[in-house]
Amino acid sequence: MGSYEGIKMIKTFRGKLADGGQDKIFLRTIKGEIGYRIVKFQTIGPDNNTTFENVVKIFKIKQSTIDANIDFTDGDLLGATLTEGSGTSGVTGFKPVIFDKEIVNQNIFITNKGTTSINYYLELEQIKLNDNESTMATLQSMRQVAEQ
Repeated sequence: MGSYEGIKMIKTFRGKLADGGQDKIFLRTIKGEIGYRIVKFQTIGPDNNTTFENVVKIFKIKQSTIDANIDFTDGDLLGATLTEGSGTSGVTGFKPVIFDKEIVNQNIFITNKGTTSINYYLELEQIKLNDNESTMATLQSMRQVAEQ
């Protein structure tokens, strides 16, 4: 039999967010020994008949305010996309940006602000963390929550 060493474990999530909506992606484990890195983030409008413009963002912590402002200096931001489309020409713009070096071991949150609901698809690479990495990721998450 072949070895499974080196095979990437990918978790996928998909959903539909209303304008102003927020979804929680459950990732947290008891010991925090599993980390995740975003490898793919895509959005698509609700149908071919709607003209829309939406900003969808992924955060390390729950957001109290959901807006369309994108700030790459926000330490809680893991990724963002601007998706535009019209009923006559389909999706006319899709611009995802993900910070693929960020590793999280706690729950993450996806928000949508725009003119309509939007579908999202997210792929996360599962990474086994050693004790030091696990502790570091958990402490960073706790520090970010405390700063809120």
